[in-house]
Amino acid sequence: MEDTPQPVDTALLKFLKVLVTVLTITMIAGVVTIVALIVIRYRQTPPDFPAVLTLPPGTTPDAYTQTKDWYAIVTDDSRVLIYSRATQKLVREIKLTE
Repeated sequence: MEDTPQPVDTALLKFLKVLVTVLTITMIAGVVTIVALIVIRYRQTPPDFPAVLTLPPGTTPDAYTQTKDWYAIVTDDSRVLIYSRATQKLVREIKLTE
């Protein structure tokens, strides 16, 4: 009984070497792309928060979001207040229910 290893196919080794190299390059490119996107995103100026929005008396804002046409403020008493971006006036009030 012989314990000599069988010869390794050189074509298979070349294929595996190319495969590992391509996958490594792909991984590096992916990491660089993700880092670049994060850097680009954080360098952008944040959207402008309106200087003055008149909230109804006794309301405290919990969350805020905006689009190109309106602002939405979620209050601590479970209401969503929609303000027009152009006029800065209250357009709609939505009561959230559980």
